[in-house]
Amino acid sequence: MNNESVVGSIVSMWRYPVKSMLGEELNATEVMERGLMGDRAYALVDAETGAIISAKLPRKWGILFDCRAALNSLEQVKITLPDGSIVMGDRSDINEILSQAFGRKVRLETAAPAAPSIEMYTPDIEDIPDAGCETNAAIRPNTFFDAATVHLLTTATLDQFQSITPTSRFEPRRFRPNFVVKPIEGATGFVENDWVGKTLAIGDEVRLSITEPCPRCVMTTLPQGELSNDVNVLRTIVKHNSGHVGIYASVRQGGTIRRGDRVAIV
Repeated sequence: MNNESVVGSIVSMWRYPVKSMLGEELNATEVMERGLMGDRAYALVDAETGAIISAKLPRKWGILFDCRAALNSLEQVKITLPDGSIVMGDRSDINEILSQAFGRKVRLETAAPAAPSIEMYTPDIEDIPDAGCETNAAIRPNTFFDAATVHLLTTATLDQFQSITPTSRFEPRRFRPNFVVKPIEGATGFVENDWVGKTLAIGDEVRLSITEPCPRCVMTTLPQGELSNDVNVLRTIVKHNSGHVGIYASVRQGGTIRRGDRVAIV
């Protein structure tokens, strides 16, 4: 296209069918107005309070990062529990199984409230709002998304943080992106910060409006798999990039995205 400026290519794609659980890597995905097909299509709800459950309050719900969710070929959710057992979301006793695993009564839901909110904890880090406090935060109406429906980051940003704090591990899974972009050769630093307010073309079909930098929270510090608990991850982000990693986007035009697709500013 004559009026585009190629800025990189897609090196990995992810979706998270159940809010705050680990997700699945994809080779291709359909993008619709609400984001990736199946992304944050489900959430767990506290059966006693009706609140949406999030790993942003790890004291109560850190176990979410010991669970993994994926969609099968019929777009049915499959949940791997901390003990390694696998349960399908359409089982009649799914809520009983999940409640036993979590040690609290929970429900698996697909319908989000009009004005959803979550509980969250903010680590005690200098220059971060509500440091050391538990608060309630509103999230995107009628969805299980915290804010925007699409999240991108670049390998350049991860490399920049890694060079600043080499004792920590700045890997994509800590930041739960939908798309990881490898910038064009020679691009370094927090390159996607400059994309805010612009339109990205991904592949031949998809167009995304970049709305704002993505603020980070306690979830970036939590252990998952062999990644250890590491508050220095968030401390580095706050100190060197105003608490942001990556960018949020809304979908202007949907379509199919495949690994390796070019990313361009149009």
